[in-house]
Amino acid sequence: MKPILEIKSISKKYAIHKNQPRYRTLRDSLAACFRDRQGMQEFWALDNLSFNIFPGEKWGIIGENGAGKTTLLKILAKITPPTKGSILVRGRVASLLEVGTGFHPELTGRENIFLNGAILGLSRREILNRFDQIVDFAEIETFLDTPVKHYSTGMWARLAFSVAAHLDPDILLIDEVLSVGDADFQSKSLGKMNEVSRQGRTILFVSHNMAAVRQLCTHCVWISKGKIKLISAPDEVIDAYCSSNESNEQGFAESASFAHRRGSQDVCLQRIELRNQHGEMTGVYAIGDDLHIHLFIEPSATLKKVRIIVSIFESNGDCVCTMYDNDSGFSLRDISGPRHVSLNMADLRLCPGQYRIDVELLSEIFHYQYDAYDIIESCIVFKMVNKSAINRGLKRHWGLLYLTPEWTIHE
Repeated sequence: MKPILEIKSISKKYAIHKNQPRYRTLRDSLAACFRDRQGMQEFWALDNLSFNIFPGEKWGIIGENGAGKTTLLKILAKITPPTKGSILVRGRVASLLEVGTGFHPELTGRENIFLNGAILGLSRREILNRFDQIVDFAEIETFLDTPVKHYSTGMWARLAFSVAAHLDPDILLIDEVLSVGDADFQSKSLGKMNEVSRQGRTILFVSHNMAAVRQLCTHCVWISKGKIKLISAPDEVIDAYCSSNESNEQGFAESASFAHRRGSQDVCLQRIELRNQHGEMTGVYAIGDDLHIHLFIEPSATLKKVRIIVSIFESNGDCVCTMYDNDSGFSLRDISGPRHVSLNMADLRLCPGQYRIDVELLSEIFHYQYDAYDIIESCIVFKMVNKSAINRGLKRHWGLLYLTPEWTIHE
C-alpha cells in the first residue's frame, strides 16, 4: 500500500524583521523594498521533517507552542509552500485550521457550505445530499441564513468542523481550533472523527488535549523547535512529552508568557498567581494544602459582565475539574478597570504529579453562544507532592484524588 501522504525533508523558513516599528508610512514601506536585507533574521519554523502516513491512520501532532505544528498542517493543506523538501498527497484534503479560515465572512452559513463543497470539487447535487447532515451536526439551523461574520467563535467552529467532516475528504486536517467548542460538541466531534477514520479516511490532529490524542489517534509525532523529537504510539510519545515539562515553582505567570491564547482581547488576563494557605506564592503543593488562584484582569473597554471559567488538567490532558464562576454564586459585572479575582480551594487532595491551569474569559453564555474575550491554555503549571512519611514516593497508576479516610475494624 502506498502512503496517502509522503513528507520528504520539508523545511520552512520565515524572515523576521528586527527592531521594526509597529506602524510604518507608505513611504517607509516603499523604501524598504529597495533596501538590503540588513536587520532581517531567519527563523526556521520546520527543519527537515520526514515521515509517511498511510490511508486510515489517525495521527496526533503534539508539542509546545511555536513548535511548528500548525505550520506543518498549512503546508499539507497547501496554504503555504515549504522552503525545502516536498510533499506528495494522494487524495482530497479538507482542513480546519485557524478561526475564519475557509469561510467568507460576508456569506451566510448556507452559502459557505456550498462554497467549501465547490472548493473540494463536489457538484451541487453531492453537496445537497450532505447538506442536512451538515446542518444537523453543527446545530446552527436558526442562523443558517445569517452571514458568518455575526457568528460566535463556537458557532463558527461547529459549522467549520461539520463541513470539513461531512464532505468526504480523503485526508482531514484538524488544528486545535476544535477546542473552542463546548464539551458536548468536542465529544461529538471526536466520535465523528472516529467514524470518518473507520471509512478508511486519514486524520491529522493537532491538539494540546493529550486525553483526546490518546483516545483518537493510532500514531503520534512530537515536534519541538521545528524538528521531530519522537514518533511512536500515542502513549509512549505523550508520556515522554509530559515528563519533559517542568513545573513553575515560582507560582506566577504573566501575559507575555501566555503563548497559547486566543480571543478578542476585550478583556485580558494580565497575570496569574498561585498561593498557599500561608499566602506564599509557590508552584509546589503538599497534599492537604490550600490553593488560592489569583487572576489579574484588565478590560480594554467597559463591559457589563465577564464570565470566568478555570480548569485544572492532569499532565496527560485529562480534565480534573472545571470551575464556573456562577456555580459558586459569583458574578463579575460592570468592568471598567483592572480587577483582581481569586478562587480559594481548601484541603487540596490531588494525587502527586504535575497539573496545568487553563483560564477562559467569556461574554454571557446563552444557549452555548458566546464571545471569547481571552482563552489561555496552560497559563501556569503546578506540582503536587506527598510529604507524608507513609507511602512517600509511591507512584499512583489510577485515579486523581488522594483520599485518606478513617479506617475502622468492627467486631
